[in-house]
Amino acid sequence: MLKNPATKYSAFPPIKIENRQWPSQTITQAPIWMSTDLRDGNQAIFEPMTMEQKLKMFHMLVKIGFKHIEIGFPSASQIDFDFTRKLIEENLIPEDVYIEVLVQARDHLIARTFESLVDAKRAIVHIYNSNSPTFRQKVLNVDANGAKELAINAATKVKEHAAQYPQTDWIFQY
Repeated sequence: MLKNPATKYSAFPPIKIENRQWPSQTITQAPIWMSTDLRDGNQAIFEPMTMEQKLKMFHMLVKIGFKHIEIGFPSASQIDFDFTRKLIEENLIPEDVYIEVLVQARDHLIARTFESLVDAKRAIVHIYNSNSPTFRQKVLNVDANGAKELAINAATKVKEHAAQYPQTDWIFQY
């Protein structure tokens, strides 16, 4: 990976469109690149990676320069939970790297996720819940306002759990 990826590309010329803001803006710095190569979780491939394979892949992602690495779905997969703990307990995460974990917006899964992140120096917690009307109605049994309440509750729970670990540099995503 380039030391300064922003030098690889030239800026795209702005486009003027009435009543729109983003097409006329220019990106002035490189985006943050994040690898999702280590996630098995509840979208597990037929034959999930072993701990050794995950560790080899993690070291390779660090070597090529990723600073944000999604390492898994620790509340949905015991291997992902154990892998998260191994990276933290064995101090395998470089000082400038954030590990990222994925979690559904459900209280018990959020609690399990934070259990996996105890003593992490830098972590990104990405919460999600499906917003498709069919999923809301058939699985979550909520309307659009109910989905909003699920999101608010999850964000509140994440904030409460994170407050227990002020030594960790947290980034939150929804």
